[in-house]
This record gives sequence, structure tokens and C-alpha cells, in this order.
Amino acid sequence: MILVTNHGTVRELQLNRPPVNALNFDLVAALREAVEAAPHNGVRALILSGASGKFSAGLDIPQLLGLDRTAIAALWHELYALLKALATSPIPIAAAITGHAPAGGTVLPLYCDWRVGAEGDFKLGLSEVQVGITLPPIILAALRRQVGPRQAERLAVMGLLISPQESLNIGLVDELVPLERVTSRALEWCQALLALPAEAMAVTRWNARADLVALFNNLEPELEAVTEAWWRPQTQQHLHALVERMGKKTR
Repeated sequence: MILVTNHGTVRELQLNRPPVNALNFDLVAALREAVEAAPHNGVRALILSGASGKFSAGLDIPQLLGLDRTAIAALWHELYALLKALATSPIPIAAAITGHAPAGGTVLPLYCDWRVGAEGDFKLGLSEVQVGITLPPIILAALRRQVGPRQAERLAVMGLLISPQESLNIGLVDELVPLERVTSRALEWCQALLALPAEAMAVTRWNARADLVALFNNLEPELEAVTEAWWRPQTQQHLHALVERMGKKTR
């Protein structure tokens, strides 16, 4: 589920779960393991990429609706573990957002060091509220850190999906390039960072990300609340309605 390409000491981890890289337990776990393993294999920076035009569609709602309470709890724990692995990585991570990135597709880059998106008719944003999911506090906090309090409130409360250009304007992404250049631009950024004096860069980076890392202290109460919220009748109603609409679009 993860395609690994080494560009010297920079490793690219490409999400590979067609057709839209929807996140399920196996993909989340595979990505977490790959992120955690990289620093121990001589890798000095990571690129997180997706398929051309489709970075990730977020959680695989149709599959997840078939899971029981134990499996849903395991999924949320694994997702939080992945976000922690990204946030606390001892090596920098560039997100190469190769197209559409709604919901979870926008969540993952929030915990990376830098984000380059594709120009074009793509959508990014945290659309959870639109489908009945309360945005988890740890994700809202990361969004607020990225775009500031007012923009975070606007995006999160309305569950807005926005264009790459607006994403750049408000700081949700750091740069836009043509689609075919997204991954190569991420590589250039990694190489430029690694060309800096190593210890000075690494210590400064760690200090600069301390607030992001601190979000992962004492998460069990939040995880319990997020898991329980999944089973609220209204949430389940909205999620089933979403799946029904998705089914109609594919007929």
C-alpha cells in the first residue's frame, strides 16, 4: 500500500491504494510503520505523495461503516499514532499533495514540515462536519497552528473544501506548482533543507515544532471521545447518507 522510492538520502512514500487512496486501517498502519522506520535506514528526509490527481480522499467511509466498535477504536488509535509519527519525526517530511485532498487528505500534511500542492481544479480542506463527523480537537489544533485561529474556525466549522489557490493564500499549503512538478519540487525542498548545517537545522526544527509535538500529550480521553462520537445516531445517519450518495454517483 506504500510505494517506496529512494532519491539518495530522501525517501518518497507514495500512498498506493487505488482508486483514491482512501484511508483504512491497513493503509494508515503501513504509512506509520514506513515513517517510523525511515530514520533507522539512513534516510534523512521524507516525501509523502499520492497518485496523480488524487492525493487521498480521506477515510474510507464505506468500508469503515462495516466495522464494529473494537475495529473503529483500533482505527482511531492507529490514525492518531500516524499523526504522532509525522509530528515527532526526527527527520523532515515534505507533503507532495498530488491532487484532491479532502478531509484526511488534508489532515496528513498538517503534521508534515512543508506542503506543496498541485495547481488546477482540485479541492483541499477538512470537510468532516459536512458528513456529520465532529472535527477531532488534535486536528483542529494543528489546523489552527497552520492557518491561524480565524481561518481555522472558518474552514472547520463549515467543513469547507477550497481551491489550491485559496489554500496557498491562507497558508494551508506553502507553494503551488504544476501537477507534474509536485513531487520533484518536494524533493528540491528536502535537498535544500539538508544542505544546511545539520545540527543547527535539526535543533531549530525540533524547537520550532515543539508546540505541534505537545498536542500528543495525554490523548486517551480525546481518543475515547472521538471513538464514541463515531457511534452517535446522527453521525451514523449522515455517514450512511454519504455512502448512499456515493453509490448513486458510481452507477
